[in-house]
Amino acid sequence: MSRTIDAVVSPTQTNTIPADISGQMLDLDEDDDLEVFSKDLTLADGNMFNASMPTSPGSMVNQCKFEEDEESDSKDIFITVDNPESHVTAIETFITYRVLTKTTRSEFDNSEYEVRRRYQDFLWLKGKLEDAHSTLIVHPLPEKFVVKGMVERFNGDFIETRRKALHKFLNRVADHPILSCSEDFKVFLSAQAWELTTYKKQGPGFLSRMGETVRAVANSVRGVKNRPEEFTAIQEYVEDFSNKIGSLDKVTQRIVKEQKEYLEELKEYGPTYTLWSGSEEELAEQLKGVAGCIERCCKETEEQVGHLSDTLVPVLHEYVLCAETLKAVLRRRDNIQAEFEAKNEALATKKVDRDAESSDLGFVWGSLLGKNPEEARHQRQERLDGEIEELKEEIDKLEDRVEWANNALKGDWGRWQRSMRGDLKSAFLSTAEKNVDYYEKCLAVWETFLLSQRTEPSEETDRDNTP
Repeated sequence: MSRTIDAVVSPTQTNTIPADISGQMLDLDEDDDLEVFSKDLTLADGNMFNASMPTSPGSMVNQCKFEEDEESDSKDIFITVDNPESHVTAIETFITYRVLTKTTRSEFDNSEYEVRRRYQDFLWLKGKLEDAHSTLIVHPLPEKFVVKGMVERFNGDFIETRRKALHKFLNRVADHPILSCSEDFKVFLSAQAWELTTYKKQGPGFLSRMGETVRAVANSVRGVKNRPEEFTAIQEYVEDFSNKIGSLDKVTQRIVKEQKEYLEELKEYGPTYTLWSGSEEELAEQLKGVAGCIERCCKETEEQVGHLSDTLVPVLHEYVLCAETLKAVLRRRDNIQAEFEAKNEALATKKVDRDAESSDLGFVWGSLLGKNPEEARHQRQERLDGEIEELKEEIDKLEDRVEWANNALKGDWGRWQRSMRGDLKSAFLSTAEKNVDYYEKCLAVWETFLLSQRTEPSEETDRDNTP
C-alpha cells in the first residue's frame, strides 16, 4: 500500500450528472444510501462565508478568517473534496467524490494524491477510526438520506451540502494530532479504488466484531459503579448541550421554512402593484415605485434566506450530530471501565474461593470422589492460583486501557469545546452581520422611495392655489 499504483479503469459507467433522473432506475447503495444528482450543479468552495457580505479588514467575520489563515501556516496536510460524479450500473446508482490531498508528511510516498471515494468509503473510515480510538471524538458524517418515492426532493443542493460535510469531515481528521496518523486514514487518502477494496478485506472478521459488540452490550447492562466525577460532569454537559442545540436546530429550520414561504408570497406581491398601476393614472408612478421596492427587497430576502440555509443551519445540525457522537464516546468509555470493574469483581471471587479451599468441606468432597483430600485441594488451589494470575494480568492491561481512555477523552474534550465554540461563534457573527446588512438594505430601499415622493413646500402651495 505504500507505493503509488496507477488507476485502473473501472467497469462502472461514469457519466456527467443528468438533469432528470426521474425515469431511471435508482437502487440503494450497500450502505442503504440513496444518492441523487442534478446536471446543473454549481460546485462552490466549502467556505461558510457568503461572498456578498462586507469584506472590510475591520469586519468581525474577516477577523475570524484571518485567525484561521494563521492557524493554516502550521498545517502539513490539505484535503479537498469536490467534483461529484454519477456512476450508473445495472443494479445501482451512486455518486463518487474526488479527494485531493497535498501533504509534506514523511509517511506519504508522494506529496499529492487524487482518488475517488463514495459515501460508504467515508463510513468505513469513520468506523475504523472509532474502533481504533474508542474514546477520541471522531467528527460526524452527514446523515444518510433514504427517501423512496420522493426522488424529486433531492437535487444539486443536496449533493453540495453533502460534499461540504464530507470535506469538513476529512479536514477535521487531518487536523487531529492522533487520528491523522492512522494508517487507515493514509490508505483512504492515497489508495486507488481497488486497493482500498483489498485493504478493507484485511479488517477483523464478522465473528470478531460480533464478539466485541456482545461484550459492549454486557458492559452497558452491567453499568459503571465508580465513574470519575469529571466524566459525570461531561455527560451532564453533553445532555444539556444536546437539548439546547437540538432546539436551536429545529427553530432555525422552521424559520428558514417560513422565510422561504414569505419570499414566495413576496414575489407575487410586486407584480400585483404593477398590474394595478395600469388602471390608476394618478397613482401609477407610486404603484410602480412600490413594485420596484418589493422586487429589490425580494432579492435581498432571497440572499438572506440562502445565507441562513448555507451558514447557520448546517453548523447547528452538525453539532446536533456531534452531541450524539459525544454520547457514544462516553458510553464506550464507560464500557471500558465497566469491564475493568467486572474483572476486579471476578478476581475478588476467585480469591474467596481459594481461601475456602482450606476448610474441611474440601476434604469431604475429595473423599467422596475417591481422591486424596490433600492432593485434590492442592490441585484446585493451583488451578485457582493460575486463574488469579491471569486475571491480574488482564486487570493490569485494563487499568492501562482505562487510564489511556480517560486521558484521551479529557484531551479531546477540550479540543472539541474549542472547535465547537469557534464554529458556533463564526456562524453567529456571520448571521448577525448578514441580518444587519439585509435590514439596512431593505430600509434604504424604502427610504429612497419615500424621499422620491416628497415635494417642496412651494410646489404644494402653487398646487393648492391653482384654480
